Amino acid sequence: MEKLLCFLVLTSLSHAFGQTDMSMKAFVFPKESDNSYVTLKARLTKPLKAFTVCLHFYTELSSTRGYSIFSYATKRQSNEILIFWSKDIGYSFTVGGSEILFEVPEVTVAPVHICTSWESASGIVEFWVNGKPRVRKSLKRGYTVREDASIILGQEQDSFGGSFETQQSLVGDIGNVNMWDFVLSPDEISTVYLGGPFSPNVLDWGTLKYEVQGEVFIKPQLWS
Repeated sequence: MEKLLCFLVLTSLSHAFGQTDMSMKAFVFPKESDNSYVTLKARLTKPLKAFTVCLHFYTELSSTRGYSIFSYATKRQSNEILIFWSKDIGYSFTVGGSEILFEVPEVTVAPVHICTSWESASGIVEFWVNGKPRVRKSLKRGYTVREDASIILGQEQDSFGGSFETQQSLVGDIGNVNMWDFVLSPDEISTVYLGGPFSPNVLDWGTLKYEVQGEVFIKPQLWS
């Protein structure tokens, strides 16, 4: 009996922040909510002077309303890093509470791959959609992104780890979420887009540590 109880406790703890190879899998958010999300555990030991985030997502919401794609909050700043889709505008990218926009000329319902990078030294932001770059812009030059991160998929954080709104939730699939603590080169981003190996060191979809809350499912990816 003692061995059984010990096994159950260990199983429960490992499920809370399980580590899984998510290759060829995706998180599925099947309906609007303010309580369904995934928390990601990052490998961060120091503040970020640069970063790159790449991921796939698939949704029908783009012509309907805005939604959160990637939300990184700290105790000091709820929008430390935010990738958000705004209806009739396109992608908004936020660092340290300051925002810039990347317009999208037309909206189609299809899986999308995005990569975005930022560096403190120049403030330069790069934003890539399906392997194609948008014009570079500048944001928060000299800023440092704190490492006390709450990283959430499926919701936008208006406070550290919470204060979600149904009308900002993602309905659809998200996968291949990877993050580096440096700026990937154009060739490296092309490699990532084409599915080639390029080991991430902050968030690694191949050895992902995550916790699921609410109605979120893990299913095979719908993109190649």
